[in-house]
Amino acid sequence: MIPNPFITNGYISPHYFCDRMEETELLTKLVTNGNNVALISPRRLGKTGLIHHCFQQEEIKAQYYTFIVDIYATKNLQEFVYELGKSVLGVLKSRGRKAWEKFLNTIGSLRSNISFDINGNPEWGLGVGDIKVPEFTLDEIFAYLEQADKPCIVAIDEFQVIADYPDNKVEAVLRTRIQKCRNARFIYSGSQRHMMSEIFISPSRPFYQSTSLMSIEPIDCEKYIEFAQGLFRECNKEIKREAVVAVYQRYEGVTWYIQSVLNALFTLTEPDASCTENMIEPAIQQIITQQSFAYKALLFQLPPKQKEVLMAICKEKKATNLTSRPFLQRYHLTASMVQGAVKGLLDKDFITHDMGTYTLYDQFFAQWLLQQ
Repeated sequence: MIPNPFITNGYISPHYFCDRMEETELLTKLVTNGNNVALISPRRLGKTGLIHHCFQQEEIKAQYYTFIVDIYATKNLQEFVYELGKSVLGVLKSRGRKAWEKFLNTIGSLRSNISFDINGNPEWGLGVGDIKVPEFTLDEIFAYLEQADKPCIVAIDEFQVIADYPDNKVEAVLRTRIQKCRNARFIYSGSQRHMMSEIFISPSRPFYQSTSLMSIEPIDCEKYIEFAQGLFRECNKEIKREAVVAVYQRYEGVTWYIQSVLNALFTLTEPDASCTENMIEPAIQQIITQQSFAYKALLFQLPPKQKEVLMAICKEKKATNLTSRPFLQRYHLTASMVQGAVKGLLDKDFITHDMGTYTLYDQFFAQWLLQQ
């Protein structure tokens, strides 16, 4: 038993994973039947957790090598290749010397840069700059995937960022290698629906008609009630149904926020006691207080015009038509000011844009802003 069963970062085991039975079954069937999958949903709804959970299914866990590559912070193909290689070696280290030696023997361009710890296990100690010719190293990694002694599944998280790479040929470069790799299946996970749709649905793009498309929606509220009450009971605590419903509705079923608040509520509930609805606000305030220093630092980095537009979007909660006269007059803004500020806020991930609606990326940060 772990100290707090409501996980807010990473994946522990199926026991601490809420529902997603249908989605797990579908994703598992797709990849084990030879399909590549584009998994699309808003951030913090649980895509990465679903992939981890899928990889724990017996038909995958026992039969495949599985890799999850987070490319969210990458800016170009060189950094993409760096993260891909690092992820592959990180997984193979736990599979024994035979597994990782085969990989190292395949990536000849980087072999001399790999270091070893005192136990003789390899360490990905190289820097991004050590990858001199990214396409060549990419070919080496794909050569390993093709020759691996088990079939492979590679999940690439936040895949849409490749559309922002300065080299507009990267999609074609990846598509060509993936198409030729018969021993691996790929899951492309992305949170920006319009960009993911462009990549996979537009006839002019290399990945057009190359994948099965899959999306996920919020977990059903009744499933979350059952999940939360069960984990509280295991620790001799109770949480009222109304409390779970209130948290669920407040954050519109978004998994990460629900888990974060339940984590705080669990901490505030003593053994043999019951968690009630009136404990929710103190729990949220506890989370916000813990993050207040980081929030102040975030706000400090913004230019004045971006701060004004950020506050306007925050007050709207879900802002649309940002250059319309009512919005501009309500917050004493100009259209040119809004357009410039929005681009900066999107680039810095302060806000998200989906289906014409702008919201703050972090809803806890939004609540903190409204309290200032």
